[in-house]
Amino acid sequence: MGISEHTAILNWSDQLGRCGWRGLLWATASDEPARHLAIALGQARAWRAPCWVSPTPPELPWHGAWLPPNKARTRLGQEHDLIIFDMLCSGAGFDADAFGALSGTLQAGGLLVLLTSPHDEVGAGRYLIRLRQRLSQAPGVARWMPGTPPRLPDLPAASPKSKQKSGDPDCLTADQAEAVKRLVGLRRRRPLVLTADRGRGKTAALGIACARLLQAGQRHISVTAPRPEAVTALFARLEALRPAGQRDGNRFVDAQGGRVEFIAPDELSIRIEHGEAGGAGTWLLVDEAAALPAALLGQWLRAFPRIAFATTVHGYEGSGRGFALRFRQRLEQLTPDWHECHLATPVRWTEGDPLERLVSDLLLLDAEPPPSTAPVALETVRWQRSALAVDEVSLREVFGLLVQAHYRTTPADLQRLLDEPGLGITTLTAGGHTQAVTVCADEGGFEPELAEQVARGERRLPGHLLAQSLAAHAGVREALTTRLRRVRRIAVHPQRRREGLGRCLLEHEREAARQAGIDLLGASFGAEPGLLAFWQAQGFKAVRLGLSRETSTGEHAVMVVVPLSARGRALSEALMQRFQRLLPALLAFELADLAPEVALALLAEGPRPVLDAVECRDIEDVAHGRREPALARPALQGLVRRAATAGSQDPELAWLAAWAFQGRGIAWLAAQSGAKGRRQVMERLRGVVARLQDDDADMP
Repeated sequence: MGISEHTAILNWSDQLGRCGWRGLLWATASDEPARHLAIALGQARAWRAPCWVSPTPPELPWHGAWLPPNKARTRLGQEHDLIIFDMLCSGAGFDADAFGALSGTLQAGGLLVLLTSPHDEVGAGRYLIRLRQRLSQAPGVARWMPGTPPRLPDLPAASPKSKQKSGDPDCLTADQAEAVKRLVGLRRRRPLVLTADRGRGKTAALGIACARLLQAGQRHISVTAPRPEAVTALFARLEALRPAGQRDGNRFVDAQGGRVEFIAPDELSIRIEHGEAGGAGTWLLVDEAAALPAALLGQWLRAFPRIAFATTVHGYEGSGRGFALRFRQRLEQLTPDWHECHLATPVRWTEGDPLERLVSDLLLLDAEPPPSTAPVALETVRWQRSALAVDEVSLREVFGLLVQAHYRTTPADLQRLLDEPGLGITTLTAGGHTQAVTVCADEGGFEPELAEQVARGERRLPGHLLAQSLAAHAGVREALTTRLRRVRRIAVHPQRRREGLGRCLLEHEREAARQAGIDLLGASFGAEPGLLAFWQAQGFKAVRLGLSRETSTGEHAVMVVVPLSARGRALSEALMQRFQRLLPALLAFELADLAPEVALALLAEGPRPVLDAVECRDIEDVAHGRREPALARPALQGLVRRAATAGSQDPELAWLAAWAFQGRGIAWLAAQSGAKGRRQVMERLRGVVARLQDDDADMP
């Protein structure tokens, strides 16, 4: 690239800076010319924080940081003025999550340089073809190809409106100052929901608020998020504003003795259940709340009297809009005096920034659910993904539904949706708009020798989660030789739920899988009572439960299946029998902290035990005598299982199951029932046993 060419690009960058904007330069060339362009740009100016993103480190003649795409989240909270996204080196491809995360670190006047081959479409996947088409059509993209001068978009002659002054020396915008004010003034049982698009400084606002709370004498503030990197900016601001304190990773101890501590979601839930977190006077700040399940947020809402939920509305971590839809009802029920604060003003750039619009379009960060249609005739569509990739309206509707329905949907999921081998996409449409969608993938069907290697842990098979897990953890090799189809995602329009659309889609998937010769249809999801009840209502049975909580969800993963063939029936029966035999022992040890409602729902799927005369006498002695319940535990376990399998709606059945199967102690039993002390707990327990005994006697 000649001097005049890179000078023109730098002048364009300067003009962007005067506007408070950022820009993308798309260079389509073979390896050597494209890298020559990028290196020349790096040498042409004393960039403050340049970054080269590629799987392998390049040889750079200038000072610049190299970053592999899988480490992109480590830069959250930092700032860059030049980012070179290299798709030309061997094995590079396009990492949508890295692209989304790093674009938000670019400051005004900064350039995001995308290096791609001019021949990408030859053998390229559907995702990359769409990416190139969207880039070609975007008006704000600068374009450079060898032998031609750079094509630079026109920018306004006058600078856009500048940001409103915050009036707060620690805050960059008035929005951020207002958020900090509300966080510091958080009142008991009046949660704050803090929402913002990316780059509005919400995480930094949490850090500023923590600094001021520590200064005011607050002794302990808990912080959680889907991953530690999400709160990097929080601890950076805290460290800058309280320099006398000591920071150790994501734990900060103030000079006055107060501390701010990051706790992973699963660990936080365990501490709450053990009485080691929450309670009077405690504070919790939740960042990227949209990427966490509503059930988990509800648990924290009950435990912490002062709590704030911060979330990105359109971001790579999850959907803030979906969070609002899923969690609003719980907020209204538990804390009707909750309030909301929205940060609209960008921190690193100004309104109208062309890069923000472009990234949102490329990654579908702004994908929203389609309009809800009246309950008219539904049409089932089995999509060819090549057709979906070029139908931007339908693609946005499908992805918008998936985003709002699931707390962990990221831009990389769009890549998988379009390109991952073996995926099938089915939608229900009405009035020309998508109302529900399923995404399925085929698994299993391997030779016995390979199945044996996987079951022994000697081999791993990416993309075969259900089959591999059942073989390796449940010990059933046939799960890998049998043909399975896994429902990876199912989403229904939020305004069309409880109308049977999910059931309709699953019935269609069952029939399609049966016709395709599939033996088992299954799914894996976080074991939450409502979700488990939905799958059980469709005839699915649990065959495996993860022994530990997932870090990002705080829930145990449950796997469910329904048979579609004779071979599938034999396999599912074997899996269910093994799981039900194992379940009581797991509940007593590894799954002692499982939600009792989930434990009860799983026990209800087992066989109904028969009580002999001795067991019936033991139950009678507990219910109407003074027998110590622990000495009659086997009989009481049988009574609980009989009630569960019979569909008992007794409100205290799960409470009794927690004692009988999970060994929950007097303190937990008292807290859940409102009883005071062991005596009242035992009286309550005997009353529940007596009630269940009477109900059991009335059953055929």
